[in-house]
Amino acid sequence: MNKLLADRAGNFAIMGALAIVPILGCAGMAIDFTRAMELKAELQNAADAAVIGAISEKSAGVGQAINMAQDGPIPLSEAEAEALFKAQREAAGSSEDQQSEDENMKDQIKVSVVKNGKDIKAELSYKSTMKTSFLRAIGKETITVSGTATAVYQSQSFMDFYMLLDNTPSMGVAATPTDVTNMILATASVKDSGSRNCAFACHIVSEKGVIDTTSNYFVARNKGITIRIDVVAKAVAALTMEAERTQSYSNQFRMAAYTFGETAQDVKLLKVAALTADLTKVKAGTKDIKLMSIPYQGYNNDQQTSFDNAMTKINAEIDTPGNGASSTSPEKIVFFVADGVGDSNKPKGCTQKLSGSTRCQEPIDPTYCTTLKNRGIKIAVLYTTYLPLPNNSWYNTWIKPFQATIGSKMQECASPGFYFEVSPTEGIETAMKALFNKVVRTPRLAS
Repeated sequence: MNKLLADRAGNFAIMGALAIVPILGCAGMAIDFTRAMELKAELQNAADAAVIGAISEKSAGVGQAINMAQDGPIPLSEAEAEALFKAQREAAGSSEDQQSEDENMKDQIKVSVVKNGKDIKAELSYKSTMKTSFLRAIGKETITVSGTATAVYQSQSFMDFYMLLDNTPSMGVAATPTDVTNMILATASVKDSGSRNCAFACHIVSEKGVIDTTSNYFVARNKGITIRIDVVAKAVAALTMEAERTQSYSNQFRMAAYTFGETAQDVKLLKVAALTADLTKVKAGTKDIKLMSIPYQGYNNDQQTSFDNAMTKINAEIDTPGNGASSTSPEKIVFFVADGVGDSNKPKGCTQKLSGSTRCQEPIDPTYCTTLKNRGIKIAVLYTTYLPLPNNSWYNTWIKPFQATIGSKMQECASPGFYFEVSPTEGIETAMKALFNKVVRTPRLAS
């Protein structure tokens, strides 16, 4: 008997049996809480989507609110928010496993969409009770998760727009397919083989601003051929009038305008209109935007378009963005208009094959846009489609290989939803106004 009591050979099995209970309990607890966290994330995403959808321009409730004479609840939008929330939940629970999970959960939601002056505020709160699998062993039958999502359609948001307008030589390309054809015909007999059959109206304006009568720029002006920079200048002027028409309050919108420089000999961010609420001054400053002049064909190996530099410099021009709630806390938006093709001295970091040892021709590098967006600055991009120039050998060698990526890189530069690609034949003025209105009317999640 004493030997039996002294024998410790079975202790490990006994201790292991006793320890397995808390070990399995901890593992089960981790599984249940992981499921709860996943549920929380799923519900929050659904709630965010629901409140945004309920106050978007496509919402029938917003149309109802516009016609409301008094402030108060918007029942139609509340119903839309609830339906959107449930639709998001159903979409997330499309698999058989997830549907089984949903049967073990009970959701409670409460929706409020209210018009208050020019604001429409949507709020959705949710609470879901999930049955546990393993925690029942310790008496915990359910886990509850809850949260709230709020969005505001704030039509009176105060905004500062920084117009960044590409006026470099590539914006001297004829504006439409018809203009391209006319430009090629107009230069067909030019003695200079480099200019023959050319769709470019850029090059050569003298340093004193006198148009060189032997240049393609003169040909375009003499023949009444529209080039890209002409269309952009006209569209910006129209945009200032749209902003004046749209604003609900005095000084609601301020604007500034910049180009990439006046001359190729002094390439730098050029302020053509300082930030002001007097939009007539902006209109006047941008009315006669000129193509960047260069002293002679091939100057500086044609390296005048640095999007990297332009984005870096415009970033330095913009102070800390606000929430748009007042004139002292305006949102900051860069309104970027360009054809998306960079051509600069960039021996390192070029995404395409270099021409020579330093010349980099590439689509815009979106990392420079990200720097601005990380500060809370929004970027609205109007991509003036870079039209193919099949008769131009330089285009065929250096631009055509990445032509298909130009638009996608410009879209990557833009803030979500703030990208518009338009060929001038489709109406750049209309496109610019549409993009502007999309920016000022986009609902946002409230913090």
